[in-house]
Amino acid sequence: MNDTALTHPALLPVGLRDILPPEAELEARSVEAIMDCFAAHGYERVKPPLLEFEDSLFAGSGAATAEQTFRLMDPESQRMMGLRADTTPQIARLAATRLSASPRPLRLAYAGQCLRVRGTDLEPERQIAQAGIELIGLDAATADAEIILTAIEALEAVGLTQLSVDLTVPRLVPDLVDAKLGPVQPAALSRALDRKDSAGVAEHGGAAAPVLLALLEASGLVERAIPLLLAMDLPAPAKAQIARLAETVDVLRAARPELQLTIDPVEFRGYQYHTGICMTVFAAGEQAELGRGGRYLCDNEPATGITLYPDTITRLAPQPKLRPRLYVPFGTKAQDAAAARAKHFATINGLAPHPDPRAEARRLGCSHVFSDGQIVPLA
Repeated sequence: MNDTALTHPALLPVGLRDILPPEAELEARSVEAIMDCFAAHGYERVKPPLLEFEDSLFAGSGAATAEQTFRLMDPESQRMMGLRADTTPQIARLAATRLSASPRPLRLAYAGQCLRVRGTDLEPERQIAQAGIELIGLDAATADAEIILTAIEALEAVGLTQLSVDLTVPRLVPDLVDAKLGPVQPAALSRALDRKDSAGVAEHGGAAAPVLLALLEASGLVERAIPLLLAMDLPAPAKAQIARLAETVDVLRAARPELQLTIDPVEFRGYQYHTGICMTVFAAGEQAELGRGGRYLCDNEPATGITLYPDTITRLAPQPKLRPRLYVPFGTKAQDAAAARAKHFATINGLAPHPDPRAEARRLGCSHVFSDGQIVPLA
């Protein structure tokens, strides 16, 4: 049997891929623009390692990433290490240890790669880029709103302007189910809520079914959802969560009245360690998530944050104009090439004499050639 296809050097494991020109540069520029926006809002960049001992990597909120983490033995210490599947738990570790004496609220930013054991049908990639911010040490609606507003501004910086934010409180449903104390079928109820299946919620929700159905009905734009949620007869902890959600919406509306805000009060997928208001950011007309995050505990400190996904952002954002490529024939003065770079050209130096510089420029993918002291576009 011919096994050439299975041993080809370009073959990569499922969920991994090479990123080639110009996509790699476009992604790098997106990350640069996002991080510059984060820095402008006072978020200081940190760079945790790709690998950590699993004891620290899975502490606190990191426990939620254990099933998605590649593990290996450290040949030096003979201890097990994990390759990060998410950066947020590492930021929590830094805040609780090396930055524990820093003034609060602590504003941190990060960008880097993560690797996961498996992808999903919708997101098969196992290596993903992340760029995010964390605000640690303050439990307030203004902090929740700041995270969202900063993320929106960062996305606008890369050209994405038609954005919407879906808000949820993932602890709301579990707390209500626990408070009602009625018999429920957790797995079936979770599936019904996930599918927004009213009949399934009524069948499997037990004594909590009426209030869960009312929450389903309250989903949608904040202008409709918030009054419905505030009017509901809920236990005191749930009422407090709804009041906090309404307060956060008020802060967002005051800052960005045009921003589309929706609420899904029964959404909980992917929010394993979150404790309060969470958010997902979408581009208009697209199902792909541009980022998600929310409130959690950082070694018992209140914290909130959001992670943006540069892979998806690069695919959906308008492509920035890259440097046009200028072929500089062999023997051109160095100062002429430097002057061209100052004019935002990428110079491709000829490393040996060529009989037809224009043909060589085309072969190398250039759009211009330096000829007779001038930058000349190729027809």
